Amino acid sequence: MRYTQTSLKKLEDLFAELDYAIRYEKGNFQSGYCIVEHRKIAVVSKFFDTEARINCLLDILSNLSFDSEMLSDKSKELLGKWQQTRQETE
Repeated sequence: MRYTQTSLKKLEDLFAELDYAIRYEKGNFQSGYCIVEHRKIAVVSKFFDTEARINCLLDILSNLSFDSEMLSDKSKELLGKWQQTRQETE
């Protein structure tokens, strides 16, 4: 997977399908991000570059519980590719 602005946009669209809002803010995040579960908001440090933002969003996504039936076929395919890539790098 390439860490480009287009990849970031696709990941943001996937979060939108899950009804999560992504905000890029400054704050004191130990892990670089914060999740407000009751309001379905993911807050990521605005000082991160594209690669770090993608990695944070993938971390958040791996910790969320959701029904994959909510996603479009294209999003399911992308999610599978991203998860496979992350498993290979770990």
